Amino acid sequence: MSLFARLQEAAAHIRHRVRAHPFVRGLGDGTLPEDRFRYYMRQDYVFLVRYGRVLALAAARADDLSVASRFADLLNLTLNVEMDLHRQFAHKAGISTEALEATEAAPTTLAYSNHLRVAGETGDLATILAAILPCAHGYWEVAEELRAQDGWDGHPLYADWIRMYTSDEYAAMAQWAAELLDRLTTGIGPDREAALREVFLQSQRYEYLFWDMSDRLEDWPV
Repeated sequence: MSLFARLQEAAAHIRHRVRAHPFVRGLGDGTLPEDRFRYYMRQDYVFLVRYGRVLALAAARADDLSVASRFADLLNLTLNVEMDLHRQFAHKAGISTEALEATEAAPTTLAYSNHLRVAGETGDLATILAAILPCAHGYWEVAEELRAQDGWDGHPLYADWIRMYTSDEYAAMAQWAAELLDRLTTGIGPDREAALREVFLQSQRYEYLFWDMSDRLEDWPV
């Protein structure tokens, strides 16, 4: 079993809770209240800005030019494609570009993005991959499961979200990142694997919390 498969197995209980979360289920069947989706779009926009900086660090950590180039492509996909689609979604949902830009990070958004920043600034490329894969691969997993269900395209905004994360381009990126982690960690020892597993699990926990905060419309208490 590959390292990524072992990490997925270790996080199976959290991944199950993500897929069963009311926010995620509501995305799939179209019943998610739109105020929650608007909140999610605004916080995800803030998150993607910070996520992009981690991808830039990953490109800098890569020893192989082709790997660095692929991370540069991923950075472009995130900042110039995914975020542009977010702006389009936001416009359709009644959120102006100015409102997106003015959004402040909620507690969970700040904590999650700080976790990724620490991984990017202090870890090697394998550590960065362990940190980002619950998001990068997890969104594809979630969207694939939702798209396999009847009625997934009933709500036009949510259907567009599902289409974006089940696109061939996004699926190829997610698979490449998982395979790269496996190539970089061939033959690693148990201590190194345990460290990467903890990074992965922490990101997976934050993935759950990100959906949950969007469902609760989380805000700073003071």
